Amino acid sequence: MTVAALVSGGVDSSVVVHLLKEQGVTPDIFYIRIGMEDAEGYIDCPAEEDIEITSYIAKKYGCRFEEVNLHKEYWDNVVSYTIESVRRGLTPNPDVMCNRLIKFGAFDEKRGKDYDRIATGHYAQTSQFTIDNSQFTFLATAKDPIKDQTDFLTQLTYPQIAKAMFPIGHLTKREVRQIAHEAHLPSADRKDSQGICFLGKINYNDFLRRYLGEREGRIVELETGKVLGTHKGYWFHTIGQRKGLFLSGGPWFVVKKDIGENVLYVSQGYTPEAQYGREIDLLGFRYLSADIWGGAECVDVKFKIRHTPEFASGRLTRREDPVYGTIHHLSSDTKIQGIAAGQYATIYDRDAHLVVASGMIV
Repeated sequence: MTVAALVSGGVDSSVVVHLLKEQGVTPDIFYIRIGMEDAEGYIDCPAEEDIEITSYIAKKYGCRFEEVNLHKEYWDNVVSYTIESVRRGLTPNPDVMCNRLIKFGAFDEKRGKDYDRIATGHYAQTSQFTIDNSQFTFLATAKDPIKDQTDFLTQLTYPQIAKAMFPIGHLTKREVRQIAHEAHLPSADRKDSQGICFLGKINYNDFLRRYLGEREGRIVELETGKVLGTHKGYWFHTIGQRKGLFLSGGPWFVVKKDIGENVLYVSQGYTPEAQYGREIDLLGFRYLSADIWGGAECVDVKFKIRHTPEFASGRLTRREDPVYGTIHHLSSDTKIQGIAAGQYATIYDRDAHLVVASGMIV
């Protein structure tokens, strides 16, 4: 079996190489270069220390090491998607798109096609499941519920899932760091990366301002219609947001956006009713591997609409819409905060083990 290991210099992907070697597999190591476009070309994500550590890991374990430049592919597929989604008033998820279109997409087309498997440091697992005497590979949740990243992998295609390896998915973060210490890996105590990779050290609002500019609009209290202040563009704000409104007498939360009029609607208090909902419509719905429910029109599920350790419980149904065609619908057993159009809902089986389906919230 030939394995391409995507290594970033962090502790998780470093331990992936260690574990593969323990299993008798010597992977080829790849470091993906991605970044944000600027006037002179592209701004790399912080790369020097990452590459230094990754190179060390390759030498330590006798692995071939190669850097792969996917700047253009990242810009065309992920950065542009982010800008356009924000322009439309949606809340994008660049990490979801990066996994499908770059790590398991463009990389596979450019270099990964020569390998049987692609190994990453995601906290996820795969599981075999039989339906009507046919066996399918399913994406499955990790052992560590806090670090589980299956919601970031929710748009992978079936061929991508079947080819993926997640060597640390059966471990907790604490166990991963312990292995790194015992193996004397230089990344053992590195902090986890935060934020959207293509920004590097650039502020997210500065990024949006660069490509979407500013346009003053009103901030209006939803319940009363009272104008409370102004903002510099709806694209700087998302549903459920509290910080950055600069209103007195708060807390205030963004609960609605009027894209055409460039108006933000807000509600006051830590638990305003307008922040919550139970009903979620999904477009672009698809089963990642197969329909485990055999076409049933109503099933009990677990689901997530954002990256969190907790699962929500509810029912998944479908209906026909004259405009959109088939719409799948989630009805939550409890109130859900901050339902934001553009985000992806990840749908699990009732045991919250298998990732069954996903769709974009509308």
